[in-house]
Amino acid sequence: MANFFQLRPTLSTLLMVCTLSGCGAIDSQLASSAAMDVLQAATLTNDQIRTLSKQAVAAQDKENQLAPAGNAYQQRLQRLVANHQTENGVPLHFQVYLKNEMNAFALADGSVRIYSGLMDKLTDEELLFVIGHEVGHVIGGHSKKAAQVSYSVSAARKGVAALGGVPGQIAQSAIGEFSQALVGAQFSQVEEKQADDYGLKFLQRHGHNPQSAVSALRKLGNEGGGLLSSHPNPQDRAARIAGSL
Repeated sequence: MANFFQLRPTLSTLLMVCTLSGCGAIDSQLASSAAMDVLQAATLTNDQIRTLSKQAVAAQDKENQLAPAGNAYQQRLQRLVANHQTENGVPLHFQVYLKNEMNAFALADGSVRIYSGLMDKLTDEELLFVIGHEVGHVIGGHSKKAAQVSYSVSAARKGVAALGGVPGQIAQSAIGEFSQALVGAQFSQVEEKQADDYGLKFLQRHGHNPQSAVSALRKLGNEGGGLLSSHPNPQDRAARIAGSL
């Protein structure tokens, strides 16, 4: 039920587009498709979510420069995650984007992407905390919910697409926009707390220094970049974890 209520604003947006623009001007087949997408988003199966996530990460891999196998960044990442190829039965797939950004993300199919700019700033154990945090979003079901919300957003854009014109043409490039929305998904404060806690336990479970969680968040709090747009208040989060150790 929670997912349905999250999708209600998107359905309202679609209806508002119809009201303001005149339903007679709307491509009824496309508008119907948009409405169906909103409803389908709430009932996507795990297999469907994984398929969508694979398509999304494939689109992102084409947009970004992947570090080749012999690259120092990729070799470092593979060394760090050699014993972390699965988590709670979920297969994980790690790659580095050669991009000077403080960013990382993980999708519901277990794809994890780390930006080289983030790797430049963090020690190995700090990086493992971030990896644990991102994996925590997958294990906690946050990435699945993000896929559902992103899918519903694409439905609203189909509603605009039904009006024709340039916005409609942009909206037709579904997978590219879906992948962008999914990678940039905003998580709630509760979800971020849960992912932080998972990242901390990830460090502890594998014998790493838990203080690395604190230092990683403090570094993120002093830097700009993509990671901060979806991971708010890193200094507050660092203080919370420090107080628990």
